[in-house]
Amino acid sequence: MENKWSDSEAKAAIEKYKDVSEDVALRVYTSRLIGADPSLVLHGGGNTSVKSCTRNKVNEEVDVLYVKGSGWDLDTLEPPGLPGVLLDHLQKLRSLDQLSDEDMVNEQRTHLLDASSPDPSVETLLHAFLPHKFIDHSHADASLIIANQPDAEKICKEIYGDRIAIVSYIMPGFALAKASAEVYEKNPHVEGLLLINHGLFTFGDTAKESYDRHIHAVTLLEEYIGKNTLKSLTPLNGPALKAGEETLMNALAPVLRGLYKEQSGKDWVLHHRADAGAKAFASSKECQVWSQIGTATPDHVIRTKQKPLLLNLQQWQDPDKLREEVLQALNAYCESYHQYFETNKSAKKVDKTELDRLPRVLMVAGLGLVTIGKTVKETGISADIYQHTIDIVHKSFSVGKYEPLDSSDLFDMEYWSLEQAKLGKSKAPILQGKVVYITGAASGIGLATAKLFAEHGANLFLVDVTGDKLNESAKAIRKKSKVGVASQVLDVTDESAVRQSFEQLVQTFGGIDILISNAGNALQGAIGEMDMKDLRASFELNFFAHQALASEALRLFLIQKTGGVLMFNASKAAFNPGKHFGPYALPKAAVVALTKQYALDYGSYGVRSNAINADRVRTALFSENVLKERAAARGLSPDDYFKNNLLQQEVYDTDVAQGFLSLALAEKTTGSILTIDGGNIAASPR
Repeated sequence: MENKWSDSEAKAAIEKYKDVSEDVALRVYTSRLIGADPSLVLHGGGNTSVKSCTRNKVNEEVDVLYVKGSGWDLDTLEPPGLPGVLLDHLQKLRSLDQLSDEDMVNEQRTHLLDASSPDPSVETLLHAFLPHKFIDHSHADASLIIANQPDAEKICKEIYGDRIAIVSYIMPGFALAKASAEVYEKNPHVEGLLLINHGLFTFGDTAKESYDRHIHAVTLLEEYIGKNTLKSLTPLNGPALKAGEETLMNALAPVLRGLYKEQSGKDWVLHHRADAGAKAFASSKECQVWSQIGTATPDHVIRTKQKPLLLNLQQWQDPDKLREEVLQALNAYCESYHQYFETNKSAKKVDKTELDRLPRVLMVAGLGLVTIGKTVKETGISADIYQHTIDIVHKSFSVGKYEPLDSSDLFDMEYWSLEQAKLGKSKAPILQGKVVYITGAASGIGLATAKLFAEHGANLFLVDVTGDKLNESAKAIRKKSKVGVASQVLDVTDESAVRQSFEQLVQTFGGIDILISNAGNALQGAIGEMDMKDLRASFELNFFAHQALASEALRLFLIQKTGGVLMFNASKAAFNPGKHFGPYALPKAAVVALTKQYALDYGSYGVRSNAINADRVRTALFSENVLKERAAARGLSPDDYFKNNLLQQEVYDTDVAQGFLSLALAEKTTGSILTIDGGNIAASPR
């Protein structure tokens, strides 16, 4: 493993964080070095600390433990992510015979230097009870391969001699902190501790010493593991193994989304990790056994559950048969989880509420690693963790065996309140888990709608014919929001490209919940004098494109079997056409009819179909020439033209976006045409 310490970067960190002590600055620097390597820690894993001193409000010098706080990842750690806790008090706690988790958290919080700080790590006392100035803790893949061996202590002795001590598995908290300190004190010359089924600690008098020791310890583990030949995998047989990954994903993903919503009442998104190693593992006989043993380190359980769901699809080409096959496998998994919960709840005589039973990780023969969660972030975290788990498990069996925690200990971790707290309990946004496909999304109404839906938690698949603007818009939304945002340059009049875009949508999110068919363009001319080629082109964009998009969305709705929402941007011109505006008004009138036809034909499937009639919104539809012509025809200035309605107020793209959101949430509204024009009686549907 590469040692990435740099004297110049360390000095730069001290300068960058000059508002805090040098100790804290260097603690941040090496924490980020560790966090930047996914083979050391993943998504909140690991923790670091430094013991230092400062002055309190009455100018007394106090000893302080600065330790990673809850909610912070090592790779992005900043000084506020190292809450300071009064060290003397923490060390006095060691004299107690026992300390409950609730009391431990209280003692840590009530002795913070700053009450607004995040909760200190659940392993704060372990850091406090060891005497060293700097302490680093990781869940390095290599350490887990050895820590999950039945003869881990013997192997460690062979690798390290007396430089690293072994700590038997104990749940994180007060008891583990005391046990670790006792192990250290039996051999105070050790440079670190290997915690069975857990991970690696190293320590030192300086940030560099602790970091150097950590990298060296992991390097020795990697060298030992590398001496063992990786075991060959035995391929499975089955019809799905002959299909391509994209083909399997397109068949499976909407079925899974539908079944998960059916069983939970919530919306989910999928993620496929395109990785050759994961595919080979998922498609092997060894996976059928190895993947069911347990997690590589206990805290992974809240992200991946104890084991993945295994699928070797036999009926993947028929959506209905595939649904039944997957449902049976899903039900068996959920029943197994329920038995695990009931058995441990009864044996431990604890009063716990069962978490949802649905798997978060799926190993699919021929496809590989698939994760599912309520947010894109969740699926990414689960995929990262399990991708590393695959490597850990495979190498563990190549070294010897793989014996992680048993289900009893894993239950304690999964249902530990301090572990569940890492997931957060904030209220989910109203569109969390929804997948929304928006056309014409690079500007105007499409962009305003995309921004609004993202604010409410929806994942976005944005298309537009203008590539630069689309990518810029998608990037801006992605930066501001926490949702998944994908984009694709697309001519919506190209039916083949439209079909391909929906395949890409499934590859990205697993399916669709809402289509907002918004793209269009205004063509003018006296209807009797129109070139038929131009008129047909207007119909291609302003009508047939809507139909092509809607039919693709409907196909996925029917596979998911959870309903869906179709929304079209029609126009007031459908009811109140303007002079020489027929080439635009005619296809828009057809869109209104299309809206009602989908509502009529598919309402029994839970599909809602609605449209918005907006008027005089400043978008690219109104080129400078078009605007001048339309305003002059009414004897108005361009600005007055936009306010020429009953309310005498201009209608903005954000108003139309709000209309789309309202229709998306109106669960008992279909076949409706919502007018957003400031008031135009001539355009009122009648």
